[in-house]
Amino acid sequence: MSTTSTAPDQEPRPPDGKAAPPGGLRRVLATVLGGLRAAGASLAAPAGPAEPLFGRSSRRWVRLVPYVIALGFVATLIPVTTQVLSNDYGVPGGLAGALAVAQAAPLVLAVSRPLLAWGIVIVADIVGAIVIQGSASHHAAPWTPMVIVGYLALCFVLSLREGRRTVLGVWLVTVVSGLVLDMFRPSDSQATSVLMIVLSGGVLLFGALLRERGEAQRRLVEQETINEAERSRRTLLEERARIARELHDVVAHHMSVITVQADSAPYRLQGLTPEACEEFGSIAAGARESLGEMRRLLAVLRSEDASGGERAPQPGLGRLQQLVEATVRGGVPAELSMPELTLVGELTDVPPAVDLSAYRIVQEALANVVRHAPGARTQISVSKDEDALLVIVVNGPAGEHASPVETTGTGHGLIGMHERVRLVGGTLDVGPLPGGGFRVAARLPLAESDSPSS
Repeated sequence: MSTTSTAPDQEPRPPDGKAAPPGGLRRVLATVLGGLRAAGASLAAPAGPAEPLFGRSSRRWVRLVPYVIALGFVATLIPVTTQVLSNDYGVPGGLAGALAVAQAAPLVLAVSRPLLAWGIVIVADIVGAIVIQGSASHHAAPWTPMVIVGYLALCFVLSLREGRRTVLGVWLVTVVSGLVLDMFRPSDSQATSVLMIVLSGGVLLFGALLRERGEAQRRLVEQETINEAERSRRTLLEERARIARELHDVVAHHMSVITVQADSAPYRLQGLTPEACEEFGSIAAGARESLGEMRRLLAVLRSEDASGGERAPQPGLGRLQQLVEATVRGGVPAELSMPELTLVGELTDVPPAVDLSAYRIVQEALANVVRHAPGARTQISVSKDEDALLVIVVNGPAGEHASPVETTGTGHGLIGMHERVRLVGGTLDVGPLPGGGFRVAARLPLAESDSPSS
């Protein structure tokens, strides 16, 4: 039985007798084919929905600009391309016009569907290059000047809309088609394949960089929006925690009174039955347990506050005059009016939560005047009707030579006002005045509500 052997330095031959490509060339061909397959997969699917360029703009004229530019290109390219193909390359008039329309008209489609428009144009350009092969002597080939202009415009629009893989795939198809067609052009023609490869690569790269920059800016704006929403949410939670800390003393006082009264009831009241004494003992135990739970809750709230919370007694309407005087010393001419609350007895009729909320609302309103309208004349009115406390703070425009400490506000102070009003079941109305200035009006019910209003 005879066997055949192959020398180590001899490449194996296929059955047909032809030499197989060397191993290095096979690897190069495999890499190129793999790249073309990946490019084809990218070219088969657009990066996003068919949305016109600048389609998200709120201005109608901005949305129309791409269509106007595209129509201008089409109106210029079609007649010029038809004339060049007919006069310079000898293409019959009907065929020249059809090629001109196929190569230029898709530019309008590129505004909304650039990848589809590119597919139509590249096929039309290749067909046109094949048509002019036999008559391109002493003329540009395989790409005519008008083909290059239209193709570059299309590449720019496409690179603004599609991803990196698609842009790379478009350029690879341009390179391969140009090099293949260049092999069949007349030797005395002016080669334009390298020019097309270089220019299209530069345009695609420039457009891709612009798209990446725009997407980065959009992501930055989105992140800033998310951060601002998170800051507002955190401010709201911090304000609620602060209110809870302030109200702890008020509620703790009432719970302590309940505990003392329940514990001392058997000694103060004669003739109580054992069942009644047991009931008072149960009330005192429940009050002590509730007070302990509140203290544990307060410890959690204060642990989240680096400053440890406010240690001073909580202010109320009785300290409004001191607050207004301090504001006047700061350069704001403020006047306080409390007609129904001049007597000490009237102040004691105001529930502690309402008392504290009214003070804080006036305090924040005056702070806003100092920050945004220094020197503005300000009127503070606190009045009481049958079932509610009315707090109104009105300021005029800033002083003539005064400059605001802050030109823009975060709105955190208004968030705190809304939370305090919601806590006591009241209503708040804030807003600028027609002639300049600002108005804050709060109505705080004096009767306890079952739940805060939303």
